[in-house]
Amino acid sequence: MKPLLRFVLLAAIVANVSLNFLVEQGGLNIALSVVSGVVVLASAAGLWMLRGPRES
Repeated sequence: MKPLLRFVLLAAIVANVSLNFLVEQGGLNIALSVVSGVVVLASAAGLWMLRGPRES
């Protein structure tokens, strides 16, 4: 599960950066950036929830 979430996180970050160069400014760019941002936040939250217990 963690490798899949890491892959989704990385893919969404790359997509968000590349969308700024590939898509012209406008509503489509904003919508795609919001979607990729939500995916980044969701996968980061999933990774945070699946982290192991800390050993102190």
